[in-house]
Amino acid sequence: MRRLMQFMAMAASGLLLVSLLSVLWVRSVMYEPLPLPENGPALLRVPPGVSAAAVAGNLHASGWLPQPRVFSLWARFTGDAARIRVGEYEIALGTTPAGLLAQLVAGDVRLYSVTLLEGWTWRQVRDTLQASDVIEQTLDYSSAETLAADLGLPVDHVEGQWFPDTYKVARGTTDRELLQQAAQLLADELDSAWAQRDESLPLKTPYELLILASIIERETSVDSERARVAGVFIRRLNKRMRLQTDPTVIYGLGDAFDGNLTRRHLVTDTSYNTYTRGGLPPTPIAMPGAASLQAAANPAEGTALYFVASAELDGSHVFSDTLEEHNAAVAAYIAGLRRARINATDQK
Repeated sequence: MRRLMQFMAMAASGLLLVSLLSVLWVRSVMYEPLPLPENGPALLRVPPGVSAAAVAGNLHASGWLPQPRVFSLWARFTGDAARIRVGEYEIALGTTPAGLLAQLVAGDVRLYSVTLLEGWTWRQVRDTLQASDVIEQTLDYSSAETLAADLGLPVDHVEGQWFPDTYKVARGTTDRELLQQAAQLLADELDSAWAQRDESLPLKTPYELLILASIIERETSVDSERARVAGVFIRRLNKRMRLQTDPTVIYGLGDAFDGNLTRRHLVTDTSYNTYTRGGLPPTPIAMPGAASLQAAANPAEGTALYFVASAELDGSHVFSDTLEEHNAAVAAYIAGLRRARINATDQK
């Protein structure tokens, strides 16, 4: 009997040792870096309904997971097998199986950048999203009005309703999700600008401020000039002068504009032609950035009523108080264009 007890104790000790060694081996497997490609991070796609065992099998087939069964058993033992999230994952060099499992459970998916630029129209946004292999298309882009309704926006025209920024999105993000995020960000920025506005402005609503900001965005890319441009427009509105700004005319021409704005265009009436109509156009003409929103809310003081591109052709403008001064600046600008064309021809 005594010998039997000794044998059983030895057997139990042996089993305990084997179990301990097995646990240590499993832990060593789970915390050993994956043999990933040396030329960069690996990509793993986890589709809906996939099991931990299937994930392990795919990793093993790619040569990235030597012990797939250990991975799937560990996932089941920890309860993580049922918590793996769908998505595309970037597996960095040095990642261990345990670290990868934690990444899959956390949903730490690979993110892509989608950039919407200041001054873009809704059609340029549409074209960018439709050209993306990351964004899933779900919206009706047949018109600005249809799109605004499809997105549930509080206006009947989608122009200017998104904030220009770089958005980080996972593969499979829908255009609806991205544009709703951009619309909310625009609403927040517009609310902030409206709350901080000069209350003497002849603007009745945040939407009118947005329209003015979109014109400023299209008129200048020089940050230091935005408030001065805004000041010119506000003074013209106060004096009931027409804004006479080319970007609104171009917007109103739509697809008919071929890149060459002529005098005929300036006298052809549309609802966006600020040469033929007073006040602001009916909608924004582009997406304004934060700088243009703030400029529209707080224009620079001054006396200028006109501005035109500088003859230096460096993107800056010449501001004038009188029409005579303005006409002289326009003549200088035209002469600068002629010189630039002659120089370009001579260099060919």
